[in-house]
Amino acid sequence: MGSTSRRRCSEKKKSAFTGRNIAGKLITVVQFLLAVILMAFLWNSGLVPEKYLVVVGVMLLVLSGLTFGLQYVKNKIYIVGIIISILISFVQIIGIVYLNQATQAVKSIGGASYKTDNMVVVVKKGKPVETLLDMENYRYGIQTMADQENTKLMVEEVNHILDREVNITEYDTIQDLAEALISGSVEAAIYNEAFTGIIEDVIPEYQSQVKIIYHYGIDTELEVKDVSVEEPFNVYISGIDVSGPITTNSRSDVNIIATVNPKTKRILLTTTPRDYYVKIPGISGEQRDKLTHAGIYGVDTSIATLEQLYDIKIPYYARVNFTSLIKIVDILGGVDVASDYAFSAGGYQFTEGMNHMDGEKALAFVRERHSFTDGDNQRGKNQEKVLTAMIQKAMSPAILTNASSLLNSVSSSLETNMPSDKISELIQMQLNDGASWEITSANATGLGDNQACYSSGSQILYVMQPDNTSVDDIKRKIYAVIVAD
Repeated sequence: MGSTSRRRCSEKKKSAFTGRNIAGKLITVVQFLLAVILMAFLWNSGLVPEKYLVVVGVMLLVLSGLTFGLQYVKNKIYIVGIIISILISFVQIIGIVYLNQATQAVKSIGGASYKTDNMVVVVKKGKPVETLLDMENYRYGIQTMADQENTKLMVEEVNHILDREVNITEYDTIQDLAEALISGSVEAAIYNEAFTGIIEDVIPEYQSQVKIIYHYGIDTELEVKDVSVEEPFNVYISGIDVSGPITTNSRSDVNIIATVNPKTKRILLTTTPRDYYVKIPGISGEQRDKLTHAGIYGVDTSIATLEQLYDIKIPYYARVNFTSLIKIVDILGGVDVASDYAFSAGGYQFTEGMNHMDGEKALAFVRERHSFTDGDNQRGKNQEKVLTAMIQKAMSPAILTNASSLLNSVSSSLETNMPSDKISELIQMQLNDGASWEITSANATGLGDNQACYSSGSQILYVMQPDNTSVDDIKRKIYAVIVAD
C-alpha cells in the first residue's frame, strides 16, 4: 500500500515536471526563433560588419542551446533556464525593434530623388478671403525674371481650380511684384515661396504684411548619382531654414563641401560664404549672384555652382534644416567646440577656447556673425568647428546606443541623395575598423562689396567678391585629399 502511494506521488511529480518542462522548452524555442529573426534584421540592415555578425550569431546559438539544455535537468535548475530564456527573448525583441527603427530611418533619410518648389498665392493681410474660390475676380500678378516654368504651372493650377483664366499682370522682378501687391496695384501675387527672403531685402517685414491663401508643391526629379563610398568623394552640406518639408527649395545659409577619403580616413571641410558673388550655371548666364540664391533654384543648382567654382564633381548632398542642429547636438550629449573669440550671442556667453554646447547654444554659435570683424568668414569657420565636433562625436562607439533615436529625430529635417545602402556601407565601414578620422578645414575668403544680383534684379545688395588666391588654394587642398592613398 505504501509503495503504491509513493509510486503515485512520484508519477504526479514526474507529470508536473513534464508539464513545466514542455512550457520551458516552448519558451526556449521562442527564444531561438527570435534569435533567427534578429540575425535576419542584422543581415538585412547592412549596418553590421560580417565579423560581428558571426560573433553575435554564435553567441545567440550558444545561449539558445544552453537554455534549451537546462530544460532536461530534473531539479529546479530548469527554472533558472526559463528565466534566462525570457530575459534573452526580451533583449532580442528590443534589438529587433531598435534595428527596424534604425533601418527605416536610414531609408527615409537616404535616396532623395526630387526637389520641391513651393508655389504660393498671397494677398495683403486684411483681405476678406480664405480660399481661391473667394478670389475669382482678383487681379493676379506674376514675375517673369526667373522660375517661369513653375510660375506657368501655378497659373494653370489656379485656372483649373477657378475653372476660368484669371486676370494676370506681369512684372519684371519679384521685388516689383511684391511692391505691386503691397501698393494695391494687384490684389494677389503668385510666386515661388523661396523668393521671400529676397523680397524682404527690399521690403522689411514683408511676411507680416501678407497671408498665404494657397500652397502648391511642384516636385522635380533630380539626377540619381551612385558613386562608390569606398573611394574618395565629395558631399555638399547645405544648411537651410525652412518651416515646410526638407525637400522645399530655399536659400542656403550654410555651404560646406565635405571631401571624404575613406582610405586615408581624412575629411576636408570647405566653407564658402553665402554671399560669395558667383555665376549660377543654367540660371544667371554671365550675370553674377549670391551663392545663397542658387538654393532658390534647387540643391542641384547650388551643387553645379560650387562644382564650377572649384572645378570638382560633387555626387552627393545632405540638406539639413539648421534648426535640427538642436536635436542632433542634444542627442549626441552636447559637443565641445573651441571658439577663436570671446563673444555673446543668442543669450549665451562664449569664451575664447573650449566651450561645451548643447543644441540651443551650438545654434547660437553657428548663426552669429555681427560679433566678428571678419563677419561671414568667421561664421563659416564656426560652422565648420561645430560640424567637426559633431562628426567626431558621431564616430565614437559610445554613440551606438543612441544611433536609432538620432536617426529617427533628424529623419524629417535631414535628407541626402546618397542611397540608403551607401549610408549603411559607411556605417558598417566605421564599425568594422573603428578608426579615427583626421578632419581639417578650408575657408574661401573675399572682400565685401555692393552689387546687383541676378535674382534681385536692379536691387543693390551686399556681396563678397571671391579671392581667387583662396579659391585656387582650396582646389589644391581638395585634390590633395582625393588623390592621397
